[in-house]
Amino acid sequence: MEITSIDVGRAAMAMAISEDRQDEQEIRQRLSARGISSVAVDFGGEYLLSVKKIIERAVVAAQRQRLVSANHIGEGAVAGATHAALEQITSKAAGLNVGGKIGIARYGEHICVAIYFGVGVLNLNEVVVGLAHRSLPLGEA
Repeated sequence: MEITSIDVGRAAMAMAISEDRQDEQEIRQRLSARGISSVAVDFGGEYLLSVKKIIERAVVAAQRQRLVSANHIGEGAVAGATHAALEQITSKAAGLNVGGKIGIARYGEHICVAIYFGVGVLNLNEVVVGLAHRSLPLGEA
């Protein structure tokens, strides 16, 4: 069965919506058995002030798990996909606090970043999701 960018997007989203570290590890193992590398990182804070920190966390997590190399190609792909995913949720999150998870998955040339955040003030919460894809050369790991 061929793995496509849609499958990699699903993998990133599965990582982003994982409930806890144990669930995250089980998902990572299932994905790894299919040849998909993945990582997730938690995040919380005031959205607009935190955009840069969210992008940095995604890049560092992808590098630590060897989804991408520590160079401008790998970093740029993760940063660009994270920024594109964040753009999808900005209208709902601007000026509010967010908390949730960033999921990243990679297979071959495909890398996807999924963002799953709760947004709100006090206990008036909204749920937002963003997902973006980038392509990397096969040799760029």
